[in-house]
Amino acid sequence: MVTRSDILERAENTINGDRHATYGDAAESFATIAKMWSAYLGVDVTAEQVAAMMVLMKISRQRKSRHEDNWVDIIGYAALGGEIEGGK
Repeated sequence: MVTRSDILERAENTINGDRHATYGDAAESFATIAKMWSAYLGVDVTAEQVAAMMVLMKISRQRKSRHEDNWVDIIGYAALGGEIEGGK
């Protein structure tokens, strides 16, 4: 049985370990994504909104394909969004 602590620990390990090592600083990455989405959509998008939209994407995926990884990623994106917002 998977516990909430297991999921929280996996999310923490993901955003502070492998993903960070592979992709670098999340705030910088989300800011770059925000600029690209802003240019494409013709509206201003913030790094915090990128995090929120990624959470929504994972929620959408969870509706069709129930995987524990979706919950882990939702927590990870939410934590990163909160950190980015809190740093401003």
